[in-house]
Amino acid sequence: MNKPTEDREFVAAPAPNDDVISGKPPRARVEDAIDPDEAPEKRERDYLDGFLSKKPADGPVGGAGSDLQQAVIDALKEIFDPEIPVNIYDLGLIYGVEVDDEADAVVTMTLTTPHCPVAESMPAEVELRASSVPGIRDAEVNLVWDPPWSPDNMSDEARLELGML
Repeated sequence: MNKPTEDREFVAAPAPNDDVISGKPPRARVEDAIDPDEAPEKRERDYLDGFLSKKPADGPVGGAGSDLQQAVIDALKEIFDPEIPVNIYDLGLIYGVEVDDEADAVVTMTLTTPHCPVAESMPAEVELRASSVPGIRDAEVNLVWDPPWSPDNMSDEARLELGML
């Protein structure tokens, strides 16, 4: 004898002696969902009007001061030095961020020292972050050692965070 569903501790597949509804459920039909007496006479597709009438923004995609360049910089500000609680942009490790008209980003960066523990992983992380910015087609990182990094490269925010002001 089967117990009512409310008394069962768990729900499992039906037992062989349980009643099972056989066959497929009926398909949903539009006529079933809309009462013909309450349906609008004409349905217009106004939800695309604004999208279809919008023109692309004028001007180049990239370049100095572009929104895409700023988005890459903002993404790089999310990468923190593992030994210091300051992001690599404010730390002065990023020498340049260029985004061309084809949405390709080139990041020129250095490290505090060639013997830095993240020398192998940091450039790859910078490339991954820059390439993950929406609108960026490709990203490249150029690791340079000249000019060498110095504390003079740090922003005032970084100096304040490290107690150097």
